[in-house]
Amino acid sequence: MTDENATHDTAWREVGDQVQALGENIAGALRATWEREETRQHMQELQTGVAGLVHHVGQAIDEFADSSEGRRVQAEAKKAAESARSAGENAWQDAQPHILSALRQVNAELEKISARFEATQNTGDATPGEDG
Repeated sequence: MTDENATHDTAWREVGDQVQALGENIAGALRATWEREETRQHMQELQTGVAGLVHHVGQAIDEFADSSEGRRVQAEAKKAAESARSAGENAWQDAQPHILSALRQVNAELEKISARFEATQNTGDATPGEDG
């Protein structure tokens, strides 16, 4: 059982490493993209839109949570969450190798995209499929 626990711990550490690598690659890709002025302008517009969305959704959630129906839903959600947590413990263990594999694939693809983007930026060419 000790070897099994060690293998399990090592596998989850590897999942953590892949998630960290994925985060680093996403950050690098975003930094490279952010350096373009056009992208900055679009991101600022997106940020303003998302902030408005968050505000309105938050308002609606607060209003619902304060209602009697909202309180009933919260109580039921807590029960469902506990039931799902209990049922999901074994499912996570079974899914872990698949999660790790998917993270590796996403990470590898993001590295390829990032490398292509950097190569395009270094040559001064426009991004493929971009008009002007």
